[in-house]
Amino acid sequence: MNILEIEHCRKSFDGMEVLHDISLTVSEGQVVSIIGPSGSGKSTLLRCATLLETMDGGSLKYLGKSAARDEGGKSVYAPHAELHQLRSSFGLVFQNFNLFPHYTVLKNITEAPMLIQKRDKKEVFATARDLLSKMGLADREDAYPYQLSGGQQQRVSIARALAMKPKILFFDEPTSALDPELTGEILKVIRGLAAEHMTMVIVTHEMAFARDVSDHVIFMDGGVIVEQGNPNDIINNPSQERTIQFLARFN
Repeated sequence: MNILEIEHCRKSFDGMEVLHDISLTVSEGQVVSIIGPSGSGKSTLLRCATLLETMDGGSLKYLGKSAARDEGGKSVYAPHAELHQLRSSFGLVFQNFNLFPHYTVLKNITEAPMLIQKRDKKEVFATARDLLSKMGLADREDAYPYQLSGGQQQRVSIARALAMKPKILFFDEPTSALDPELTGEILKVIRGLAAEHMTMVIVTHEMAFARDVSDHVIFMDGGVIVEQGNPNDIINNPSQERTIQFLARFN
């Protein structure tokens, strides 16, 4: 089953097109990594997929339900109530954690499921504590974000996203604000989620990680998909000159 379908996505800022005709499909249990230089459109694509930006053209579907359809080259979005419903299909983990500084760890995780999804408090708290335990943070539920390391904050934000029980999880460079030691901590958590067949789309600069954990790798540059396919082929044996140049910096 396809969780996410994007077709012919276009996006411009101030008259400059940053995404040109991007199409991608993510099926259930698949891990897709998006790699490419800074400014290639990776984060903008993620923001369009998660409804933080509106596409200028193209269509977007979650679980077969339309969030935006293309009409004469323009994206027409579903009514607000339908979009609100579709938002619970996905979770998003940002590079800079985006935790509420005045909430405890536990409140950061439990607030949205109770407020937005109207779930039972007891069930939500049990889920949150389970997730904290899984993230190795069972003893930190009463801490505030400033009392945590960057790696701990990122693990809380992953737990917060998972608490919403999403069908797909998006990561926007989840390790770019972390030092190498803490990076390993987060990559281990994501590897664990992949082993549990969590559907994920990961924008990352960690090439070895993308190769080892993904089912499919997309290389973007200049707002287009230059090449995509099997992680081993793309990262160890790319066919496009631009991909070869980009990856040469990492080898």
